[in-house]
Amino acid sequence: GDDRSNPVRHPNIARGILIAMNPPSPSSILITGASSGIGAALAEIYARTGVTLFLGGRNESRLAQVAEHCRKRGATVHIRVLDVTDAAAMQHWVRSSDKERPLDLLIANAGISSGIDPGPVPDSNAVAGDIFATNVTGVHNTVGPVVPLMQTRKRGQIAIMSSLAGLREMPSAPAYSASKVAVRVYGEALRPQLAGDGIDVCVIMPGFVDSGITAHNHFPMPMIMPAKRAAEIIRRGLARNQRRIAFPFPMYAMMWVLAALPPVIADALLARLPRKQ
Repeated sequence: GDDRSNPVRHPNIARGILIAMNPPSPSSILITGASSGIGAALAEIYARTGVTLFLGGRNESRLAQVAEHCRKRGATVHIRVLDVTDAAAMQHWVRSSDKERPLDLLIANAGISSGIDPGPVPDSNAVAGDIFATNVTGVHNTVGPVVPLMQTRKRGQIAIMSSLAGLREMPSAPAYSASKVAVRVYGEALRPQLAGDGIDVCVIMPGFVDSGITAHNHFPMPMIMPAKRAAEIIRRGLARNQRRIAFPFPMYAMMWVLAALPPVIADALLARLPRKQ
């Protein structure tokens, strides 16, 4: 008889199993905020012969340095100096990049936190406005243009950079926390919505990573890790199509517990945390 449970006798089944176990690596990748920190580390970790990288950022000299490192690893690199808050510029860049080489993976990584002068309150109105414009509107400006392109092809992957601060509001950085909650919920809501179109959506939630955002934190940062290590964790999580890539696990567990506590208890604990500068 025909043993349909035997993948060896059915090449299509065997091929499907192999793809599930070893998903193909993306060969056309767009990354925002690629001039430093996690964005730069992700660019370098994906760079290799046969890969095309579209890297965006606001610092031209640093972006050029990242591009040079990636080219030395064999990648084809295109850079664009732009601000994710500029919706028209982002739409043109994403669409033109996809036309150059259809995007397999888009990483909406660009983000900012409070500046070094906190003022009389943790986030002044001006600072809060900048944070929401970059971290929330900027993510939408990045993701929005690529969705219909990937829907047409019935394939693609979108990664959205949130934070462990997106699990439980941090009183030391209310606008930053709120922005990361917003993009976490946005990404996790998009995932089931786009699944039927063959598009995978993953939300990335790092703890403390050595980057420009943490450079001005003059307080202990538990389990802070180099950007290169964070990028490797993210790369593996995206390859597995994880819904939520949250790390390091001990901090993720701690934030999950804080989020589950009654507000009166959680607020008392969080009030003791150092104020973010």
